[in-house]
Amino acid sequence: MNDQQEHVTTTEARAGSTPHMTRYVLSIGLVLIVVLFAIILFAAG
Repeated sequence: MNDQQEHVTTTEARAGSTPHMTRYVLSIGLVLIVVLFAIILFAAG
């Protein structure tokens, strides 16, 4: 067996850049869910 480990940096392991779109997708999704639940709450109440 080969006991040597190859160490790479985070950028090399990721093999690209991250455009930070995840935070926008999660934020917009969270806001939409809250609004949807508020509409359901007021419509059912």
